[in-house]
Amino acid sequence: MNVLVILQGPPYGDERSYNGLRLAGNLAKRDGVTVRVFCFGDAVGCAVAGQRLPDGYYHLDRMITAAAHHGAEVGLCGSCMDARGITDDMIIEHAHRSNLDQCTDWTLWADKTITF
Repeated sequence: MNVLVILQGPPYGDERSYNGLRLAGNLAKRDGVTVRVFCFGDAVGCAVAGQRLPDGYYHLDRMITAAAHHGAEVGLCGSCMDARGITDDMIIEHAHRSNLDQCTDWTLWADKTITF
């Protein structure tokens, strides 16, 4: 089964992206499931490298890395990155700058699409 998880929420401040990455990571661990994650809007901030958070906070960059270690692919909306001043050298290794064409392709590829 192919699953696309679309994130739109900010990395911190509400838990939409957190819960979306929890689900994506858990799905990626399952046999026979291929996961792709696409981040729009403020969600592109989830993949910024070197995040420093107070003790007790979840690290979304680490959650992306964990999902990627289980085969998930993570794309970031390039226009959304540009609007937020996020450059390619600021993002973690396991995510990549992408575009609406790739998100469209992934949507057509997916058996299920889930948005957060």
